[in-house]
Amino acid sequence: MMPRGSRQCPSPQVWPSSWRSASASRLRLTVAVPDSTIRSVTALVVGATGATGRLLVRQLLHRGLTVKVVVRSPDKLPGDVRSHSNLSVIQASVLDLSDAEMAQHVNGCDAVASCLGHNLNLKGIYGPPRMLVTGATRRLCNAIKANKPDKPVRFVLMNTTANSNRDITEKVSFGQRCVIALIRLFLPPQLDNERAADYLRVKIGQNDGAIGWAAVRPDSLIDESEVTQYEVYSSPIRSAVFDAGKTSRINVASFMADLITDDDMWGKWRGQMPVIYNKASS
Repeated sequence: MMPRGSRQCPSPQVWPSSWRSASASRLRLTVAVPDSTIRSVTALVVGATGATGRLLVRQLLHRGLTVKVVVRSPDKLPGDVRSHSNLSVIQASVLDLSDAEMAQHVNGCDAVASCLGHNLNLKGIYGPPRMLVTGATRRLCNAIKANKPDKPVRFVLMNTTANSNRDITEKVSFGQRCVIALIRLFLPPQLDNERAADYLRVKIGQNDGAIGWAAVRPDSLIDESEVTQYEVYSSPIRSAVFDAGKTSRINVASFMADLITDDDMWGKWRGQMPVIYNKASS
């Protein structure tokens, strides 16, 4: 879900751009990524056992990356992912790792992706840690900086359309601002998501020598079995509260994987908070 965006938004980027018709009502993505461009890429993923995180891990492994995951329960990973030769599993809670351990795990990684979120139950919403996403983002960024990488590490955060990008002007109605204020007051995950993105915007900024970042904002998440055509905007085009669109988790995973593996895609969205919709809902 997301706030209404500025009318000055550029035309959307429609992705994937290469398609072939599978039937009158179904499209299938055709992916062609040269092995030479991704063979040496290593990514670390947190939130890898979540509904979107496991799809991202599968996407990255399918593209030939070496993937590290930090998970509390490895048995929650899909079997084909858990047994993949390019996967390294670190069994731990990301917030329980020491600074030295965190730095060791991110050392040598070209990208870090966070799909962390709160479980939608009373304990997950109101229990500790209330600032799970923010705390993990801060600690991962500190670990990256401690390693003094030769080139900026790509940090891709899964965020929410209920959060505005305060680096630019995004039009949000008075009614929506009121609703979001109430959500922020009574549902701690909203504030956690806002602070995580704000950490990247304000503390890391646009010109950090160790970290480049992008915060991906899907609208209302749905489950689909295949990647479908979607559109990416720099700002929302519809209200998160009163006119929510839909975004499939597998499309979010595909776009996040593109940000990690595709230099042109990364160049377009680095330092921004792109908004992603399934094409039919935008």
